[in-house]
Amino acid sequence: MYIPKAFEVTDTRILHQFIEAHSFATIVSNDADAMLASHVPLTLEHAGGAHPSLAGHFARANPHWRALAASRQCLAIFNGPHSYISPSWYATAPAVPTWNYAAVHVYGRARIIDDSAWVAGLLDRMIAIYEARQARPWPGILPVEFRAKLTEAIVGFEIEIDRIEGKFKLGQNRPAEDQLGALRNLERGGDAAARELASLIRSHLEIPPDHDDRRADLGGAK
Repeated sequence: MYIPKAFEVTDTRILHQFIEAHSFATIVSNDADAMLASHVPLTLEHAGGAHPSLAGHFARANPHWRALAASRQCLAIFNGPHSYISPSWYATAPAVPTWNYAAVHVYGRARIIDDSAWVAGLLDRMIAIYEARQARPWPGILPVEFRAKLTEAIVGFEIEIDRIEGKFKLGQNRPAEDQLGALRNLERGGDAAARELASLIRSHLEIPPDHDDRRADLGGAK
């Protein structure tokens, strides 16, 4: 991924938090004939250990898992909030439109785990993660035979992380007044993705919610 220094994120803690917050990933690999891509939720495993990994599963009918087993390396792409940025929001001119966004790329080699007990454990962990956000969490209880049949229809995999890179393009290359102008307009817009991007900007550039535009002081930006 092309990452200008101003947008580069190397803090593993921040990258791991981003993966957990935006866990629906695109897995990309290749076989002898073509590039393959699948869209799957992934869990971050052993985040605090020496060898963190990603875990997920494919439908058994999806041929991608067989190609992934033979691939020397695969890429998992995690996309965060993104939005169009209008030059009319800036205090300085001339300027042009752009698109601000955040993304994390993870590289590694996948290990296919065709084991029903391992897959069942993964499913339980994933259900616990996503159901915890619900007002009335589903307990995950299913008839034994029904659950076994569904589990047999999927194949698990784990990707040990060899390399991870993050790009948070949030306007850090612009003057402070321009950053604040873009931030305020993102927050005032009716687009939920724009507001989510604004929240990430405030968090990553350390801009407090009560910041005074008129001072245009981003001394805490990094």
